[in-house]
Amino acid sequence: MGVAIRRAREADRAAVTRLLDEAFQNDPVSSWVFPGQEARRAKHPLLMGAFLQVALSEGYVDLTEDGSAAALWLSVPAGAHESEEDGPALMRQAVDPENERVELVGRHTEAVHPSDRAHEYLMLIAVAPDRQGEGLGTALIQHVFERCDREGLPAYLEASSARSRGLYERLGFAFLGRTVDLPEGPHMWPMWREPRGSTAPLEP
Repeated sequence: MGVAIRRAREADRAAVTRLLDEAFQNDPVSSWVFPGQEARRAKHPLLMGAFLQVALSEGYVDLTEDGSAAALWLSVPAGAHESEEDGPALMRQAVDPENERVELVGRHTEAVHPSDRAHEYLMLIAVAPDRQGEGLGTALIQHVFERCDREGLPAYLEASSARSRGLYERLGFAFLGRTVDLPEGPHMWPMWREPRGSTAPLEP
């Protein structure tokens, strides 16, 4: 039986923020940004809400009908790095102005994000902890892959753990060969998927 997927709406904001917060509380990158548990409980929902705001206003959010999994996507045009807005600084200001690490994540990921070709960017994907292993995340990703393959669009993401890197590799993503190394923190793995049927290489 297939997974029912719909586009998230403004009315889903609070529920999706809670889902993201719950799913990423113990993620290596989240733990680096907010190393203290008390600060993470207080500030992490704000970070997840800020990412969600970007997706709702500039991209789209796919949500399983029962609300147990969500994927945040941006449709990135070629040359997107030419934007005049300083996204990492704005994120820090919105979430935790005294915490430089909120901004550093954006600085480091922006530095390696491919900009020569239009692509779909998977910002975040979350599955409720008690529903993991049911294929919900895979269903959300493959839902977008269908359009990517139809329209000839690549897809891109940064895996935040070795485990998630392995999961994405099984879905057709390939590591681009250069990790994002957060200062005294975890690695992230930039990954790229060519549309099915395409053999065009990504230019470094």
